[in-house]
Amino acid sequence: MAFGHRSVEIGKALPLGAELTETGVNFSIFSRNATAVTLILFESDAPDSAYEEISLDKRKNKTGDIWHCHIRGLGALTQYLYRVDGPYIPEKGFRFNANKTLLDPYAKALTDLSNWDMTASVAYNADGVSNDLSFSYTDDIRTKPRCIVVDNSFDWQGDIPLNYPLRFSVLYETHVRGLTAHPNSGVKHPGTYRGVIEKIPFFKELGITSLEFLPIQEFYEGELSRKNPRTGKTLVNYWGYSTVAFFAPKGSYAWDKSPGGQVREFKEMVRELHKAGIEVILDIVFNHTAEGNEWGPSYSFRGLDNTLYYMLDANKRYYKNYSGCGNTVNCNHPVVRTFIISCLQYWVTEMHVDGFRFDLGSILGRDQNGQLMENPPLLERIAEEPVLSATKIIAEAWDAGGAYQVGWFPGGRWAEWNDRYRDEVRRYWRGDPHHVRHLATRLSGSSDLYLRDGRKPFHSINFLTSHDGFTLRDLVSYNGKHNDENGEENRDGGDNNSSYNYGAEGPSRDPNIENIRERQLKNFVTTLMISIGTPMLLGGDEFARTQGGNNNAYCQDNEISWYDWTLMEKNSGIFRFVKEMIAFRLRHHGFMRPEFYTGRDGNYNAIPDISWFDEKGAELDWEKTDPCLALRMDGSRADILADRDDNDFFIMFNSGAKQVKFKVCEPMAGKKWYLAVDTSLPSPDDFLSPGQERLLPDQDEYFLQSRSMVILLSKVM
Repeated sequence: MAFGHRSVEIGKALPLGAELTETGVNFSIFSRNATAVTLILFESDAPDSAYEEISLDKRKNKTGDIWHCHIRGLGALTQYLYRVDGPYIPEKGFRFNANKTLLDPYAKALTDLSNWDMTASVAYNADGVSNDLSFSYTDDIRTKPRCIVVDNSFDWQGDIPLNYPLRFSVLYETHVRGLTAHPNSGVKHPGTYRGVIEKIPFFKELGITSLEFLPIQEFYEGELSRKNPRTGKTLVNYWGYSTVAFFAPKGSYAWDKSPGGQVREFKEMVRELHKAGIEVILDIVFNHTAEGNEWGPSYSFRGLDNTLYYMLDANKRYYKNYSGCGNTVNCNHPVVRTFIISCLQYWVTEMHVDGFRFDLGSILGRDQNGQLMENPPLLERIAEEPVLSATKIIAEAWDAGGAYQVGWFPGGRWAEWNDRYRDEVRRYWRGDPHHVRHLATRLSGSSDLYLRDGRKPFHSINFLTSHDGFTLRDLVSYNGKHNDENGEENRDGGDNNSSYNYGAEGPSRDPNIENIRERQLKNFVTTLMISIGTPMLLGGDEFARTQGGNNNAYCQDNEISWYDWTLMEKNSGIFRFVKEMIAFRLRHHGFMRPEFYTGRDGNYNAIPDISWFDEKGAELDWEKTDPCLALRMDGSRADILADRDDNDFFIMFNSGAKQVKFKVCEPMAGKKWYLAVDTSLPSPDDFLSPGQERLLPDQDEYFLQSRSMVILLSKVM
């Protein structure tokens, strides 16, 4: 059939989006307040391709608020856009403008975004005296990326999501591009999904179970105009927390640049990771979109139904901004809830992902007026959605509007990023006074946060560093942030980092300073791996990656953010220690217990599941103890709630600047204490492999060096 002479059939309202049929493609899009909808079909993928505009008949091609049609003869890789007409009355929240082409919110892939001129997509006249109240008559069709019809067929080779229980998981937060973008990454396909595949042997050696990717839903890197004051180069949206298309994997992360290649390559990455036993968790950003505030572009949601998709102020010209990014998605509107659930279902059923981390998750619990809800329907629906029942759902339990819900995030089975864990463990190891009791609480799974509403220790995602903040190396190398290259005069990024440089800001040639820093790295990792809960490691911390003190590298697509793989050799001792500690955790079910400690004896051996001591072996005075702490963990199966016995453990902490002699409690009859870990010792003596642990010469005491911790385990002689 010749292009431009397509027969338009009525089609179906559901499913929304562009779906292949046996004879063509069904197109379906929602808009309640539109007066007219036009489907635009492109003849080819050429930038100057001819196109056809098909006006939908509101009597035939509309069911309720859904506009739809079926076009025979079309197939996969067809490129399309929409025009949507309606009232343009910003004061009432209506911002329809048929001169601006729109992306399908359900698009499964987009064409290359790199040359997108977002300024051409604003619905108002940027040069007009009425600002956003004016109206733009400029057509943006030649500057807009296009939607691509995707064929979801793929040879999964029997793959299904892995869905490990949280308590048996070790998460690794990373960036698809930054992982392998550096010239020394040693991969053939740097900065791509295939590059991730090439790093599978590394992940296997490290021993993590799950990759948590920074956003991979399509976003536009070029939305920033600010320049790096040192290099003069324009900064970019590197992290990707500004979503353009929620169903579409990032095209620039694919080595395969053919239309739709990003979908196939993403699936290949997931399939190969699953073959290696590694989960895929996506950081997903439903709280706002890249359309920004009233000054932003109209590329999709705003032009389809602004009053429905976004929270608007009483003067509907303006947007509520609980995200800090200009707009807030109206997540608990029934139509938007359906969109979000459909998106999650798609990523699980069609893309086989194992979980999601919800950025600024508290916004998903706000009603249409922006108020926090006691029982938010969206959060409950996600938790109860049958398709997602085995899928990890992890909340960043706060937002930029003042909500802070760590420990009481609503909706049922949600896990949470536990920033209380991060901050209090950092402060203990920095040597802040009166933090021993806080350390003990975080080691024990944060029962103060999660016990009261029936959740379990593994609902606490324990982390010390993440993409947002210092790396672990920078945490022990800088007293303050150094974000000058972000072009915001070092005003951006957090100031409350609980960091310490130990005598020199940044790199140091003083071996004493460097020794303390290395010891602290090991203290942090060891603490993380023996804490009850679900540990998350920031990618690169395992070989002491640095960002030069930048604690907000969201705009740095360069060596500040890229992984420097030469550090694997330079810091081989740290890497060995981290991988051994991960393996140590996963070997010992006592550190993956499903319930909180009780302080009672479950094995009738007169030993509680956990006991706490000061350095003299006495019962702790939680108000006075500083800076030392010791704990004994009974490893009997009844006390750790496992199907087999584990070792007993005696673990000692000293965050002070002086050596301390610890009284070691007596082991069980017939057993002796063996040294497994001493963070004060150089590699490889800092971690002793299974079977190589050293019998403690003096079973009654141990001299713990300054700023160090020790793990003893009991074994039969």
